[in-house]
This record gives sequence, C-alpha cells and structure tokens, in this order.
Amino acid sequence: MQALKFNSFICLRWSSQRLTSPIPVRLVALALVSQALPAAAAVKPESGFGLPHDVSQNGHLIDWLMNITHVFNIILFVIMCAWMAIAVVKHNRNYPAHYDHGSSKHSVTVALAISAVIFFIVDGNLFVNAISDLDKEFWNFDKVAADPKTVRLEINAHQWAWDARYAGPDGKFNTEDDIVTWNDIKVPLGTPIYVQLTATDVIHSFYLPNLRVKMDAVPGQINRMWFQAKELGEYDIGCAQHCGTHHYKMKAQLTVLPVDQYNQWQQLMSKNAQRGYDPDDKTAHWGWEWKEVY
Repeated sequence: MQALKFNSFICLRWSSQRLTSPIPVRLVALALVSQALPAAAAVKPESGFGLPHDVSQNGHLIDWLMNITHVFNIILFVIMCAWMAIAVVKHNRNYPAHYDHGSSKHSVTVALAISAVIFFIVDGNLFVNAISDLDKEFWNFDKVAADPKTVRLEINAHQWAWDARYAGPDGKFNTEDDIVTWNDIKVPLGTPIYVQLTATDVIHSFYLPNLRVKMDAVPGQINRMWFQAKELGEYDIGCAQHCGTHHYKMKAQLTVLPVDQYNQWQQLMSKNAQRGYDPDDKTAHWGWEWKEVY
C-alpha cells in the first residue's frame, strides 16, 4: 500500500519510467505532498444487504430502475403463485380439471390481453424511462464536454492493471506535463469526470460500483463514459470482464478529494512529471490525442 501511494505521488509512467531529479528534491516533494493531502484510508467495506453505497450524481436513476424492476417481478410472482394456489384448491378430486389446448378464440384473446398489459405497463414503462435516462444523463457527452470544470481522463487497461493519464496544464494528452498513475485514480468532488478508455491485450471492463457506471475497455477501440461523485472517500475500482488468470488482481482505488486538494495534488504531480519526462521512453507515451468523437 505504501509503495502504491509513493508511486502515485512521483508520477508513474510505466515501470520503466524514472525521475531525473536528485533524491533530496524528490524527498522534499514527497514530504510537501504528504503534508498537503490527508492520509489515505482503506476502502470502507459495505454493510448490510443491497447495493453498494451510492455516491454518484446519477446513481439514483440506476437504483430506481433496479428497484422498480424488482417490484414488478414481485407483483407478477405473487399473481402467479395465487393463480396456482387457486387452481390447486379448485381442481381437486371432487372437481376434476377440464383440459383446454388453448387454441380457442377466447383463450387466445385472454392470453394476448394479459401479455399486452404486462408489456405496455411493465416493459414499456421500464424501457421508456431507461432510454430517457440514458439520453439525458449517461450518454449526454455534449453536456459534459461543454462544462469548463470537466476533468478528462484517459485509461489504458492491461493484464492486470489500470493506467490512468491526466492532461497537464497545457490541456493536451501525451505531453511532458501529463500525470500518469497506476491503479490509483483521484478526482475532484462534484466535478464531471469524462473518461475515454481502451485496452492493450484483451477485453476488460472498468467498473465503479459506488458510481453505478461500467464500460468495456476493448483493444483497438476508444470507448467513453462519465460520472460525477457527490461524496468524499475512497472507493473500489474493479474489472467486470474476465480477462485472464489474474483477473482478480485488477482492483484499483478511486479517491474523491475536495476541489482545492485535488488542484494542489494535480499541480505537484504535474511538476514531478515534467522533471521525470523522458522523450526516449516510448513505452511511457501510450496516451492518444483526445477527440470528442471517434
């Protein structure tokens, strides 16, 4: 854990990247960062039953959809159980059942009517609300891109870790002031985080259970997602796609910081990145030119 925190402060650019500044300078920089930021704590385990604690601006939309789906399922389950119980009680030895192949006009009409009610009331309601939420929030990248506070983040998945890249003060990716971290992503509170992600080997899936978002990282393809945290803390990052023998190791941490502390962290990390920049280290320059549409 201490090694991860140290790496997150000195700006990792893959395992081959090294800093060119003297050791005393690095130690002073590390001490300054340690004083400026609160001590990180372990991710708090979830308690009780149900979904992980929701810390997302739009998480309630996902929770509502899942909860209402459960409600409809319970209603239909109760109806079917009651129907079966009535049939068991009614059709006993004294009242034998009358078999019906269901091919009569009356049977077909009843079956179609019940199916139509279930489809339009249950499925239709869920479908319309889901599409509306996707269009207004989860897939509304134009709104996120237009927000001047939006933090853009490139994520490169590989067996078995998450590499993250932040654009530095110049606002461009894959330049000498980029911040690169490994399995450690920090974001500011109440700020849209616009993510583009890909993979270098197999399909992975970037999963934030507390933020209610998940997106596949596919080799040769740039996918995108966005989220906004409404609570401070440390939260799990997982891989929701089986990606090989060490899939279980693809666990990282998302830390939500106050805006001022995030800005302080970003400035210090960017300065360290410029000190450690090596133009000849080609493996460190895995970032891509940011485009709104690919």
